Order: sequence, then C-alpha cells, then structure tokens
Amino acid sequence: ALHKMILTCAEEVERVATPRSIYRLFPVTFGKNCVQLGNITVEGRDLRQHIRGCKEAVLFAATLGIQTDVLLERYSHMDMSRAAVLQAAAAAMMESYCDEEEMKIREQAARRGLFLRPRYSPGYGDFPIQLQKDILNALDCPKRIGLSMTESYMLVPTKSVTAVIGLTSDPTGCHIAKCMGCSNKNCPFRKDGNE
Repeated sequence: ALHKMILTCAEEVERVATPRSIYRLFPVTFGKNCVQLGNITVEGRDLRQHIRGCKEAVLFAATLGIQTDVLLERYSHMDMSRAAVLQAAAAAMMESYCDEEEMKIREQAARRGLFLRPRYSPGYGDFPIQLQKDILNALDCPKRIGLSMTESYMLVPTKSVTAVIGLTSDPTGCHIAKCMGCSNKNCPFRKDGNE
C-alpha cells in the first residue's frame, strides 16, 4: 500500500508541476572576507571557500511552479500521510530537475575546459539567506520564471531553489559523485557517514 502511494504521489506531482529554471554567468572576485558575484557581495567564509579558485560562477534558480504548492496545501488539510509523501516526491523531483539543468551548464562549461563546483544555496553555512533577494533580482526571477519570496526570505513557490555554481579549471571530482566519491576527509562540506 505504501509503495502504491509513493508511485501515485510521484505521478500526481509530475502531472501538476511546471518546472522552470534560469541561470546567468557572473565574474567572481575575492576580497579579504567576502566574495563578489557580479554586483552581489557575499560576506563570510563558506561560499568563499567553496568557490575558491573560480573566476566565474553561475547564479541559478529553479522552481516546480505554483500548482505544486496548491497540491501540497490541499492534501495538508485532507490527508497528512499522503501530504508527507507528496512533499518527499516534490523534493525529489526538484533535486532531479536541478541536476538535469546543471548538466546543461556542465556541458557548456566543458566546451570551455571548465568544471562545476556543487550547487551552494543561501542558508548553507554562513551564506546569508537574505541574499535570496539579490539572486532573484539578478536573474529577474519573478518575471522570467514566476519565482519570488516572502518578507522572511522564503521562496514562493516553496518547491524552488536558488544557488551559486562555481566554474573552475580544476577537474575536481566532487561535482560528479559528491561526498560519496571524494577522498578529502578534511572538506568542511563533507557529509556525515562518508568517513
């Protein structure tokens, strides 16, 4: 019964979702305690460390669209167990869609002899979530893909992502297999359980 629910929820999310994305390339410059992505200044260490050595970065945004939110909201009032499975299905679809769109960016970068660093989103580490606004503005997200945010910096629609993707000439492997295939045990982004 659970397996059937998972399959039907995944199908329902796929039926209503309207995935859209947008991205643009910006120059990267490094300051003493910050990194500059075009006209956006990010104070702190984590993003700076994450894209160290990159001269360019992609600002990326993607969404599954407002109808996905409508579906999730409807079931949150009708059937909480189904709502939980729908949430998981939508999250999985969002991640899969972002991976597909990132592959296009990777292919374009490869033609220039460049490699991608993993997506890094506002709210990770000391990358302020408030910078969602700057990314949305830089990409003209409300107009181009219908993505905006609340006063508390939550993305609307909720099944949406903004991220920075560094471009580097270093053929590091973490952008492909991520932590599972990486031997760098001292990486600050290493996930638990991959020692």
